[in-house]
Amino acid sequence: MSDKSKPVKNVVIRFAGDSGDGMQLMGDRFTAATAMVGNDLGTFPDYPAEIRAPAGSLAGVSAFQIQFSSQDIFTPGDRVDVLVVMNPAALKMHINDLRPGGTLIANKSNFQPKNLKQAGYDSDPLTDGSLSDYKVLDIEITKLVSKAVEDMGLPIKTVERTKNLFALGLTFWMYGRPMETTIKWLEMKFKKRPELVEANIRALKAGYNFGDISEVFSNSYTVAPAPLAKGTYRNITGNYALGLGLLTAAEKSGLPLFFGGYPITPASDILHQLSLYRNFGVRTFQAEDEIASIGASIGAAFAGSLAVTASSGPGIALKSEAMGLAVITELPLVILNIQRAGPSTGLPTKTEQADLFQALFGRNSESPIPVISAISPSDCFYTAYEACRVALKYMTPIIVLSDAYLASGSEPWLLPNLTDLEKIEVKFT
Repeated sequence: MSDKSKPVKNVVIRFAGDSGDGMQLMGDRFTAATAMVGNDLGTFPDYPAEIRAPAGSLAGVSAFQIQFSSQDIFTPGDRVDVLVVMNPAALKMHINDLRPGGTLIANKSNFQPKNLKQAGYDSDPLTDGSLSDYKVLDIEITKLVSKAVEDMGLPIKTVERTKNLFALGLTFWMYGRPMETTIKWLEMKFKKRPELVEANIRALKAGYNFGDISEVFSNSYTVAPAPLAKGTYRNITGNYALGLGLLTAAEKSGLPLFFGGYPITPASDILHQLSLYRNFGVRTFQAEDEIASIGASIGAAFAGSLAVTASSGPGIALKSEAMGLAVITELPLVILNIQRAGPSTGLPTKTEQADLFQALFGRNSESPIPVISAISPSDCFYTAYEACRVALKYMTPIIVLSDAYLASGSEPWLLPNLTDLEKIEVKFT
């Protein structure tokens, strides 16, 4: 235990564990607490395959990375300062990204022979000396949360599910994050299950108190607030920002918004989001395939709507003929390409930025289309708005390039003054 708090400018933390260990929840709650402190931040959720892999396997590892700083930052970071792992598979997948001298926090309770073998370890890395380049904190997290709630009589599986809150509380203590926002969130999420509220809050506080009283930590750390411009901020993902940009463009242009799409990761969130605005004149259409979705959007553009479609990878390839139709008919159509990794069907949950040439030249004959791209999750708002402006002004389809990293990543977004946005001209004849 130490009363010392060491000031640092920026920190990169990665939470990693099995897809059922609540890593995305940990990241989301740490992000919310960090926003309350006033740090600039960038996040990147890293999901496993949508078809869930066996528990404890390398393919089933889920991770969430956040960089927070007292200065302006533009990415979720590169080398990791603190790596929190819940099992051997998570360690195997992510240890190479931990910087030399970085801190490794491991749930020792899960480093059993069976789990080690499943992850491909011949010996326990926590004890065999292979992690000597790092500061290793092997903590019996599962046992400690069991002790924290032992008088509640909860099932073992329910107790084990709270281990992510223990680790979250520990990182809260390490970097001076407030627990109040997470406690309020737990009370709201589990309001019909008061026993779960209490169990999770106990686990959260147990982790925080462990950091406060344990002798394994020489000090905590302080990251001062970033010098952000005055105004109202909210945390926003790239896909959500794209949706808000489209809604704003529809309002500024005076045109009804039509979105034709087909579910495909990582673009599906945009369809889900816009479908919630049907009471505000937004029409969404989930088509039977990619070609039908862009065909419907072209029809909506012909009928006078602000028309949008979105896809990724193979879906963009399927839409190429219809894109040429939009070119020769001179119809305003916004095409969102949320890029994912790999050729053909590709890797739905992984990111890549390799579709530029496809966007520029991926159509037969001469069918030029403007192409613009976003540089950050919050910039997706302005990129979507600009795409709508260009499409309507010049009566042309336009492609917006984003990717899985921007789509799922988040950062603080300063709510804009809508009067400052460039006017959208509509010249239907």
